[in-house]
Amino acid sequence: MNAMSRYANSAEAPDFDAPRIVRRTRRRRAVGIGAVAAALLVAGGGTALATSVAGGSHSAASRTVTKSDATTLLFDDHGVTVPIDFSRLDLVLAKEALLKTQTKLGTVTKKAVKNCKPGSVVGVDPHTPKIVKSGDTVNLTLCAD
Repeated sequence: MNAMSRYANSAEAPDFDAPRIVRRTRRRRAVGIGAVAAALLVAGGGTALATSVAGGSHSAASRTVTKSDATTLLFDDHGVTVPIDFSRLDLVLAKEALLKTQTKLGTVTKKAVKNCKPGSVVGVDPHTPKIVKSGDTVNLTLCAD
C-alpha cells in the first residue's frame, strides 16, 4: 500500500446542515423583501404597494414605465433609488408624497391634456431618469379644468 492510499479515507467528510442553510436563505430573502416594502412605505409608494398586494386596482399594475415617465419621480433614499408615480394623484396627495420624501414643492402649473382628470398630476420636474434627493425642489404640472 502506498502512502496516498493510507490517507485517502482518513479524513471525515464535511457535514452540511441543508435544512438550516435553506431556513437562513429564506429568512434573508424575507428580511430583504421587508426592507424594500418599508422603503416604499417611507418614500410614499405605500398606496401603490398596498393596492398591488390587495389586488384593488388593476391600473397601478398594468401601467408601463414608459407611459408614466413624465409623472415618475426617482427618489434617492440613502443610496436606494425608489420610483414614485404621481400620475392620477391630486395636489393634496402629491404634497403628501413630497412631504414623505422631504422634498420641496416648487411651481405648480396647469396644462390642458386630453383624457385626464382635472386637477390630477400630469407631470413632475425633474422626472425619470433624473434622481431627486431630500431637500430638492419638485415642480408639478396639473391637468387644467
